[in-house]
Amino acid sequence: MDLSINNTSLVFAMGLVLVALAIVYREKLDLGKDIIIGVIRAVIQLVIVGYVLGYIFKLDNNIITFTMVLVIIFNASYNAGKRSQGLPNAFKISFIAILTATSLTLAILLLSGSLIFKPSQIVPITGMIASNSMIAIGISYRNLNGKFTDQRQQVLEKLALGADLKQASISIVRDSIKAGMSPTIDSAKTVGLVSLPGMMSGLMFAGVDPNDAIKYQIMVTFMLLSTTSIASVIASYMAYKNFYNEQKQLIG
Repeated sequence: MDLSINNTSLVFAMGLVLVALAIVYREKLDLGKDIIIGVIRAVIQLVIVGYVLGYIFKLDNNIITFTMVLVIIFNASYNAGKRSQGLPNAFKISFIAILTATSLTLAILLLSGSLIFKPSQIVPITGMIASNSMIAIGISYRNLNGKFTDQRQQVLEKLALGADLKQASISIVRDSIKAGMSPTIDSAKTVGLVSLPGMMSGLMFAGVDPNDAIKYQIMVTFMLLSTTSIASVIASYMAYKNFYNEQKQLIG
């Protein structure tokens, strides 16, 4: 049986959003406006991106594909930077981290033959890599901000005893890397048991052999573990220095 979603189906699906709105208003969560704006933006963005990607896939031009990759990385870096809570150079740090993680991962996948440089493969995979790196970096930033505030006295004591910036900050940096990687690691532990992987389910739904779908999902799991670790390490090690001034004193 073919599955089709018409406008009537979408209208009924809208009822699910109304359920969320009803809960929000009943519990006075003050999230109604955010939900409405989020739904409207999601619909508009998905429609635009869907048509743009359809055009890019048909065009199959390497320059446009490369440009699309850079656009994705730029947007992911911008959004990661916004989650830094005012950390200096957050966009630059995020861009370097996401660009490095994306480039290394794509290079390995292309050289191994797991992917070919076609927009229908490169663009979606880049989106997955960049979005997960963005989330990991955002969590790392939040952890850095929180730890440098909570452990301010310990850091000052280490500096007073002669520790350099890295020695005084290393435990916080490592905690931040760990925090950034944790969601991906937890997801890897539960994939197939709690969460049904989207790529594998989608490929099987499209008629791809289950063995091939499983292999692709395993590849995605490995890929995301790699990218979030690379992005978290680069962002955390670059960002912690911004908590000190030029005299190597803790700011704040």
